[in-house]
Amino acid sequence: MIHYEQCPVCGGTLFHPFLKAKDHTVSKEEFQLVQCDQCQFVFTQDVPDELSIGPYYQSQNYISHSNTQTGLINKMYHRVRTITLRSKRNLVEKESRIKKGTLLDIGSGTGAFLNEMQSAGWKTTGLEPDAGARKNAEELYGIHALPSHELFSVIPQSVDVITMWHVLEHVHALDKYLDQISKVIRPGGTIFIAVPNHTSVDAEKYKNNWAAYDVPRHLYHFSPASMRRLMENHGLKVTKVKPMWFDSFYVSMLSEQYKNGKGNLISAFFNGFSSNAKALFNKERCSSVIYVIKKA
Repeated sequence: MIHYEQCPVCGGTLFHPFLKAKDHTVSKEEFQLVQCDQCQFVFTQDVPDELSIGPYYQSQNYISHSNTQTGLINKMYHRVRTITLRSKRNLVEKESRIKKGTLLDIGSGTGAFLNEMQSAGWKTTGLEPDAGARKNAEELYGIHALPSHELFSVIPQSVDVITMWHVLEHVHALDKYLDQISKVIRPGGTIFIAVPNHTSVDAEKYKNNWAAYDVPRHLYHFSPASMRRLMENHGLKVTKVKPMWFDSFYVSMLSEQYKNGKGNLISAFFNGFSSNAKALFNKERCSSVIYVIKKA
């Protein structure tokens, strides 16, 4: 287990309990989240280390690895994904101002986004730690993703775009990864990092039942303020924050299951809609956000 003595963002040594969250997906264990007194960053304390956390991902319900369509929520996820894949491609092309460049997708899962970008003419490389997910990417799309440690073999300043779609919150070697990302992105290149936002309206609504805490797989729980500070630590700068509107509905559906032991589509839809409505004029209150990042 990893017991943090220092805050992963600012290095502070004083923390206070934030909340306890349950692993509803695999182990049913409870984990303590703490908040740094100095910078207010929230992270999961006493998490399994990199060599021990694998079993916590071994579930057919873990959609980014299994591509499962079992159950109503997963079926709806796949329907919406068709829309979100296209919107991600459009965002990448708009913000990078490149139509066909080189793209590195870290945490590529079963390869759906890589397939979208390859189909549009991009030269892509996928990195994925889970061997089962890499196998699924091969079978589904003919994509040969590489193990995540290959990030440290990428030629410096060789990549136009780096994407991490709901990945950074899983990375044990946080500083090491971000230092390497800063090295391999080309001058003028663009980094896209999507993560849940624990300061969102739906997070406040569901509290410890908020599905996006996803302990212990989510090691860190970002806010816009903590993301900006973390990027600055590595010579990077958040230039834009983009909302992920569909996430509030997906997270609310899972959160209803966690809260009540069964789904409640009406309540989930209402809470997801309410979260988005309140974030309409402040995107930094959205359930999940995409950070558009450049070198400082």
